[in-house]
Amino acid sequence: MRIESPYHEGERLVQERACERGSADINGRVIGSAIPVPALGFIGQQQMAVMTSIDRDSRPWVSLSFGDPGFIAPKTTQQIDIDPVEASRHKDDPFWQNIAADDRVGLLLIELATRRRLRISGRVSIGPESLSLAVERAYPNCPKYIQRRHLTKRSKARIEPLAEPIHGKAITPEQQVMIEMADTLFVASLHPEHGADASHRGGRPGFVQVISPTTIRIPDYAGNSMFNTLGNFAVHPSGGILIPDFAGQRTLQLAGEVELRWDLDDPDQVTGGTGRFWDFNIVETIELPLPIEAAWEFLDASPFNP
Repeated sequence: MRIESPYHEGERLVQERACERGSADINGRVIGSAIPVPALGFIGQQQMAVMTSIDRDSRPWVSLSFGDPGFIAPKTTQQIDIDPVEASRHKDDPFWQNIAADDRVGLLLIELATRRRLRISGRVSIGPESLSLAVERAYPNCPKYIQRRHLTKRSKARIEPLAEPIHGKAITPEQQVMIEMADTLFVASLHPEHGADASHRGGRPGFVQVISPTTIRIPDYAGNSMFNTLGNFAVHPSGGILIPDFAGQRTLQLAGEVELRWDLDDPDQVTGGTGRFWDFNIVETIELPLPIEAAWEFLDASPFNP
């Protein structure tokens, strides 16, 4: 079901600042209050889910969860069930604690090998054997900037016991290298009334710049003109980032505050010509091992990467 007015004031502000409101009105027709029927089968095939949750300070966090196909299952076009037993997760991931206090959740189902993705936001209820997400907003996204990877092996049992989390208030030198080598990240944002969102960013290794141990800078490439993430940041400038280390079997989760940067000098065309960046000022870090043994085959980089 289409939403008559799919954008909130933050999205409109950024669309107008970027002179892309007209394109946003056209592309926003895909945003609905229910899951598109053709996407129901896609959901049931997924082995990985990107999930945004909100902590007690109204700060978004983004997490990864894995499972056999069917661990996330659409019950109807307006309800998704998640099996918490089948959803492999680290016990110290903040998602599970956050949803006990705040029911707003963003869900990104992204199939890296095919560059297909679906964004869903809603409210979660916790049952004795499952989590149920009541869908408030759902829409597909374009395949831009996704590096294709194929999950060739996934095992619930890790060879080594799960290591303890590494907590911090700034990134370590080792984590800086991890960030500078990344070609993929996931981002969490929130509008207090319109809900939580989980999204994707990608580029060539090095597209994320480390400005200092507490600040990183992300370019904003030309996209679908909706500016859902930046629109949320314009209203609620707290965000979350997760950087996966596919080879190292770990993730780095960051929570912090966001500053939008417009019309910066960009002689190397880091932004692909937009001149837009957003700075992420780190408040908290968590480094976790993946809760599964996984092997990823890199297929190719996105042809859209600047």
